[in-house]
Amino acid sequence: MGELRASLAEAEARVRGGLSPRVLPMGEIRDLGGLMQRAGFALPVADVVTQAVEYRALSSLFRDLRAMGETNALGARIRHFASRRLFAAAEAIYRASFATPEGNLRATFELQFLTGWAPHDSQQVPLRPGSAKTRLADALRVPERPLPKGG
Repeated sequence: MGELRASLAEAEARVRGGLSPRVLPMGEIRDLGGLMQRAGFALPVADVVTQAVEYRALSSLFRDLRAMGETNALGARIRHFASRRLFAAAEAIYRASFATPEGNLRATFELQFLTGWAPHDSQQVPLRPGSAKTRLADALRVPERPLPKGG
């Protein structure tokens, strides 16, 4: 949602002369995995999938965000309704910066998946790094390719 965050911030700076947080910031995937461990989950797995979606109008994106429960829950937000002028400016900025060749608005969603298990005595214990007896490439039956230098 970087496109929406940037467009709203620029529009609000132009229209109101200041900023109000309008898009909830996402946690970093490492931090979220760490939170799961601190909460007592065992063997936490955190994964991210990025999904690009196209909308014909900013109002359609807003409708989807509301349906997903992704409205602004920030405590520091402005509590009064925003003007239509703000959203018209945001859409114009969004179109100028993030429109597809077909004229649609591209919105990039970052889907974060967190999985963990309640600890139990019967649960597997992770092996020490480097203790594997079989190479992953052999198990997958693919040739192993070394990383490029500097990468």
